[in-house]
Amino acid sequence: MLLLEAREATGITFSRNGISSLIVRLIRTRYALIKRLFDIALSFIALIISTPLILTLSVLVKLTSPGPVFYMQTRIGKEGKPFRIIKFRTMHVNAEDGIGPVWAKPEDPRVTKLGYYIRALHLDEIPQFINIIKGDMSFIGPRPERPFFVDSFKMQMQGYTNRLMVKPGLTGLAQVRLKYDETIDDVKKKLSYDRIYIKKMCLYLDFKISVWTMGKIASKLLKLFRTNRSGTGSDNFILTEGGISYGK
Repeated sequence: MLLLEAREATGITFSRNGISSLIVRLIRTRYALIKRLFDIALSFIALIISTPLILTLSVLVKLTSPGPVFYMQTRIGKEGKPFRIIKFRTMHVNAEDGIGPVWAKPEDPRVTKLGYYIRALHLDEIPQFINIIKGDMSFIGPRPERPFFVDSFKMQMQGYTNRLMVKPGLTGLAQVRLKYDETIDDVKKKLSYDRIYIKKMCLYLDFKISVWTMGKIASKLLKLFRTNRSGTGSDNFILTEGGISYGK
């Protein structure tokens, strides 16, 4: 059932026989190269365009809480290889000392005041363009997980390692089509979407996911604007990444 729902979410079906199948196979042979070229080109462009925002956020992070501007953490990439992901710091320094990796939650005391807004709009993920250029990640793919959670999910979900067949992404089908995770069942559902993406990955699907992502960000910007106008503050935002809602 989950696989069927995920297939319907992509809006894409391919014939297993005939000319259409042959075309798909030919495109797939070039897809990886084209995807990598797009990743590199778009990341450089994005970094150049976002330079003023990067500088502004760097100053604000430094002024509003003690500690480094950027936060680096080990994540698991393609074929299970670890890499260091780069993000703007949104939590207090040593926020997980004594508690270890935990799920994020609303009104999370580990998050700085500025971090509420940065995380709500996913601005903390801008430095990941560097990870994409380095080849650790892609624009589109499954969410990069922490080793602790990968080891845990491998024990609980059959086929979980299948999502490690491709590079993790800045955004992905599961991240934009499903809600934030609250239970292990939510994680299993996202896994089914990751598996469907890997099976049907193509430039058209990547384009659709990119459009969905921009729509999701625009929706959050509108929500932030309305929240500020109503004077309710930042506590209305769910403190999660664009994917599985684990603390960092």
